[in-house]
Amino acid sequence: MNKDTNDNKNKDNDIIENIKQIGIPNMPNFENPIQFLTIIGEIEGHNLSSSDKKTTKYEHIIPMLIAAVQDPKIKGIFIILNTVGGDVEAGLALAEMIDTIDKPKVSLVLGGGHSIGVPLATASDYSFIVPTATMTIHPIRTTGLVIGVPQTFRYFEKMQQRITDFILRTSSIDRSTLTKLMYSTDELANDIGTILIGKEAVDYGLIDEVGGFSHALSKLNTLIDDKYE
Repeated sequence: MNKDTNDNKNKDNDIIENIKQIGIPNMPNFENPIQFLTIIGEIEGHNLSSSDKKTTKYEHIIPMLIAAVQDPKIKGIFIILNTVGGDVEAGLALAEMIDTIDKPKVSLVLGGGHSIGVPLATASDYSFIVPTATMTIHPIRTTGLVIGVPQTFRYFEKMQQRITDFILRTSSIDRSTLTKLMYSTDELANDIGTILIGKEAVDYGLIDEVGGFSHALSKLNTLIDDKYE
């Protein structure tokens, strides 16, 4: 066995040992053409969420997306979602950002893709959901005192229209079905809306396919090959 072979074998062993450990500072830098993004917990926008909540800050995700677009080594983007929703403006801004990136993108809903997480899931070129994941579709809402009711109502109406139009533009669901699911009164005890589980989201045309991480990664690699070949 020559010296190069021994060196490669030792390097592989070092990599395996590193991977076995969690949070190590010397994790090897693989030449990976895919940028992985995780959007989890509550999407935090212009206002800070309470310290006891797990959040995704949109001001952190946007620079990562910009860097992925500008880096010629990055050929595709993989978005993993497990979010309860959150700030509508911030979530929609992220969704628009993802949608307008011209590199191949795949999303995977794990656990949940609720509320503003719905347009985030549909913003990619192709979307997956695991069989046990859930997605909640409902109109936007607010808590607390509402001042100037007619004006506030019109603002929320316009915001809802923006979200609805985005979902229709980035998925296969039709307007009447989306509206029916959004304003259903027999799904949620104290609210209106609909919870979709796994394949239901695909059957309604909201998500493209039921599948897990390997399926989603394989699809992204296919999209990358199609684009760059």
